Amino acid sequence: MTSSTQSTAAPKHLPAPDLEPDPLTERVQATWTAGDFGRIAKGYERGAAQFIEHLGLEPGEAVLDVACGTGNLSLPAARAGASVTGIDIAPNLIEQAVRNAQNEGLRIAFDVGDAERLPYPDGAFQTIVTMFGAMFAARPERASAELLRATRQGGRIAMANWTPSGFVGEMLKTTVRFAPAPAGLPSPLLWGTEEAVRERLGSGIKSLAFARHLITFEYPLSPAEVVDYFRHWYGPTLRAFGTLDEAGSEGLRRELERLWTDHNLATDGTTRVVSEYLEVIAVVK
Repeated sequence: MTSSTQSTAAPKHLPAPDLEPDPLTERVQATWTAGDFGRIAKGYERGAAQFIEHLGLEPGEAVLDVACGTGNLSLPAARAGASVTGIDIAPNLIEQAVRNAQNEGLRIAFDVGDAERLPYPDGAFQTIVTMFGAMFAARPERASAELLRATRQGGRIAMANWTPSGFVGEMLKTTVRFAPAPAGLPSPLLWGTEEAVRERLGSGIKSLAFARHLITFEYPLSPAEVVDYFRHWYGPTLRAFGTLDEAGSEGLRRELERLWTDHNLATDGTTRVVSEYLEVIAVVK
């Protein structure tokens, strides 16, 4: 099912096909509607804006932000003059994205939908962007096929994916040790490896470039308070704690506090942590 809400008038989109409810899709939606990811996304707004700046978007360029959340990429892309559409599986995040765009007077169309079933025509976009978003689709082969299908010939797919060895990669791996994902699901962190990206996008592209970058999380909280913040507002962390008994919850809390403390660069009682991501720029055949 796909619904649409817009900050201004937007082009018509093809509807997603009617399919039976899918438990994996429902699980992903439940994860990202839990908590309030908008509070987390504020911690790296500057890094998201820099990601868009590096793309050099042209005025009027048709851009799709997949798994757009509250608009960390959509907003700076629209500020650059691009014609932007954002899509996310979580209706509550789309509602926030619409408000954020309206507050700035930006013309962006936002849709509720699934990265595995994009409701747009073939080749509808010159550039598709996704930052820490499409990598969390349950079936990467479907998500990658949709990214390729919806990008026009000669267009770009630009991804920012957490690497397994970076800070967020370590945080996600720590969480999974205490609250394992369902059997058979590939780790989203595979998107942070060049090998997996080549395998998933390779047949549909004519060039592929990689770069590793650091992005900074900044919160006016101590590391222990940041862990509590994520526990309440970051869907994957919130849902993981919800599956654990008291001993498991305490163990995960201790491990996450240690991780945030060990990586904290701030010395004034706040938290500033950098995490590595893999930038992927693919040009579609």
